[in-house]
Amino acid sequence: MNFLGYILLGISLSAPVGPINAAQLNKGMNHGFIHAWLVGLGGMIGDLIFMLLIYFGIAQFLTTPFMKTFLWLFGFFILVYTGIESITGAKKSLHVDHAIRQTSKMKSFRTGFLLAISNPLNIIFWLGIYGAVLAKTSDLYSNYQLLLYSSGIFLGIFLWDVIMAGVATSFRRFFHERVQYFITIGAGLLLIGFGLYFGYEAVLLFTN
Repeated sequence: MNFLGYILLGISLSAPVGPINAAQLNKGMNHGFIHAWLVGLGGMIGDLIFMLLIYFGIAQFLTTPFMKTFLWLFGFFILVYTGIESITGAKKSLHVDHAIRQTSKMKSFRTGFLLAISNPLNIIFWLGIYGAVLAKTSDLYSNYQLLLYSSGIFLGIFLWDVIMAGVATSFRRFFHERVQYFITIGAGLLLIGFGLYFGYEAVLLFTN
């Protein structure tokens, strides 16, 4: 696989609908491109931390039953809180300028970071995907090439972040305010749905 292939891998890894994409949609609809991009950037930093942990071989402790239960519960609270905040703030989509004044860029970044870092599926995902990439390339390439190809994956994630922020912002630009309102509600319900799933997984681990 060449460098372009690793960029495409990064895009394909980011594309499936998940909490980060739902949060970006919500922020883009209500607060514009920069806030949606910052949610994705926060998620990227979370992904980078996982990649570094795997690269240095110290991610296994995150998959212990205790840590997985803790992360499922932490993710549950973060997702449900973010989803409820999205729904209760949906009317702000009818007054975008006011919403922008009321939301800090740091809060948008923090939302994306917490959603990424508290998602046990991210850990398992990166262990499986990035771990496999490392296992394959470490036998064939030098450390410099490993770093280069890893940066290709990260570049792909960055490109998807920009694309998703643009899509979310275009919804705000081209859809009627009432449609934006219902899309915001839908994004909030999606986040709560992910949160309930996380809570369910935490209960299963706790009771087993």
